Amino acid sequence: MDPREAEITAVIYDYFDGLYHSDASRLARVFHPLARYSCATEGELTHLGMDVYLPIVANRPSPASRGETRRDKIDAIEFAGPVTAFVRASCAIGPKQFTDFLSFVRVDGAWRIIAKVFHFDLI
Repeated sequence: MDPREAEITAVIYDYFDGLYHSDASRLARVFHPLARYSCATEGELTHLGMDVYLPIVANRPSPASRGETRRDKIDAIEFAGPVTAFVRASCAIGPKQFTDFLSFVRVDGAWRIIAKVFHFDLI
């Protein structure tokens, strides 16, 4: 396995854990502070910075607290050079199944999510 893939995989599992436990501090470690959070599933563009997104996560009941079964997985990891990567991942929170397109950059010796663009379906 490419060592970059192992590093990205570790970050993604921290991301999944952060979502499952509504742990904004954990998510703050995997997202770059300038990262963007975007979705247009419901017909209007949601486009947030981390200063808005992370408090939303911190204030919602976690899937863990509701006893939800974890349904998260990495679908694909692709690299575009030594410091740029793309991950397609999926997870579920409540009645929503998410497909996440996560763009990564490696800065200051660490892989961080710089953009999250996602779609969800009701399950």
